[in-house]
Amino acid sequence: MEACYRTAVFLLVTTAVLGSPLINDLEPGKYWPERLSVKQPNEPEVEYTTFDDDLISTTEATAKLTEDEADNAIPEIISRAAEAEAENKVDYSGAQVWKVSTEKNGVRAVIGLLRRRNLIATWAGNQSYVDVLVKPQAVENVTRVFKRENIDFNIIIDDLQKRINEENPPLDDLEVELQDRRGHRMTWKQYHRIEDIYGFLDYLAKTYPAIISVRSIGKSYEGRDLKVLRISNGQPSNRAVFIDGGIHAREWISPATVTYFINRFAENFQDEDDDIKNIDWYFLPVVNPDGYEYTHTADRLWRKNRKPAIARQCYGTDLNRNFGYRWGGKGSSSNPCSDIFRGSRMFSEPESKAVSEFIKNAAANFTAYLTYHSYGQYILYPWGYDNAVPPDHKSLDDVGKAMATAIQQTGGSQYTVGSSSGVLYPAAGGSDDWAKGQGIKYSFTIELSDTGRYGFILPTSFIEPVAKESLAGLRVLASYVNKY
Repeated sequence: MEACYRTAVFLLVTTAVLGSPLINDLEPGKYWPERLSVKQPNEPEVEYTTFDDDLISTTEATAKLTEDEADNAIPEIISRAAEAEAENKVDYSGAQVWKVSTEKNGVRAVIGLLRRRNLIATWAGNQSYVDVLVKPQAVENVTRVFKRENIDFNIIIDDLQKRINEENPPLDDLEVELQDRRGHRMTWKQYHRIEDIYGFLDYLAKTYPAIISVRSIGKSYEGRDLKVLRISNGQPSNRAVFIDGGIHAREWISPATVTYFINRFAENFQDEDDDIKNIDWYFLPVVNPDGYEYTHTADRLWRKNRKPAIARQCYGTDLNRNFGYRWGGKGSSSNPCSDIFRGSRMFSEPESKAVSEFIKNAAANFTAYLTYHSYGQYILYPWGYDNAVPPDHKSLDDVGKAMATAIQQTGGSQYTVGSSSGVLYPAAGGSDDWAKGQGIKYSFTIELSDTGRYGFILPTSFIEPVAKESLAGLRVLASYVNKY
């Protein structure tokens, strides 16, 4: 499919933007790469998309069209398929979420068996518990199994669809009026669609052209831009920080938090301390725009991207198992139907490939990489691929604990700090491991609130408190970046 997307669309900022170059060997003053100068994802020439229950080769479907006609036709095919899926929006009425103790021997084996039989789905957990979604038709059977095996559990959410319905209420009239005054729709009192997020980024680039610019670094599978916003005072000595969100589609608090950071820095940049101003900030709020949109239109709990597997009825790759550091190892799956499907090969997905190519080709001095997820309240550093730590793990642990302290002092939330594999479980192919493997000193995965009461379905009333305390942690990270 991506063979038809041969170009990246770049938005032109009409006013010159001060900042350091992104691409090696650019002439002074050339702050963003020229069109096609950054290698874009190389995908197979033939991909398949399900439409009306048939497997259609998009190469064959467009073979008789000109190149421009083909580029226009493929998104339309995908859009029609997405509309058909949205008509059958997933209903989670009667589904429950349980917190299950795993300290007893054999519990994880029982959970694995129930998951393989498609009776439950795992959400999050650590060494002592796991949160599981129990499907409506399976509640009675799973309850019986747990009682028979003496497995301890608590029902955290007794009707998941009810919680989903209450999660993201419409804005009141006052907030709608304020949207019109601001010139953009972002509020941090609501979870927003991609259109609102991208409109907000473009608005900031037009409003603060001396410090802010926006570019697309590539395309998603369905042809959506992967928009990066940069904030920079233009000092050549600046170190750089790359922050992303929304790798997993259902984790709505992640893009909300990242856009909150952007807004605070943009509107208050001149009043920020030097730790903030002397860093080139790069923000990619939604790594997985196709999946994110799908959670709004069809399945609130979708996790992966939306690229279909060849000759299979299953969609999507877990982008956080697709990065090319120890790809294919523990905690990832070769089954395209699995929520942790790693893809057919490392960087097989256009979204992960675009991120890697951008960071590798950037002349920016990336010293930190932060990827925001949910949930669980963890600050995690490499390695995730196995129960191991990098040589500088002590300094990463110190920075993580300093960030956790700032978060707690600001909002009261307690974050656990440690290596991904040590605190949680091995998961190969993660973006944080890859960033660390690229030599980026401070590489962290931040698992935002909460610890399970709401899980992925975090009400909008939590957005600003979570974002504010997370910003306090980010400020601590900035101080370490400047001292490094």
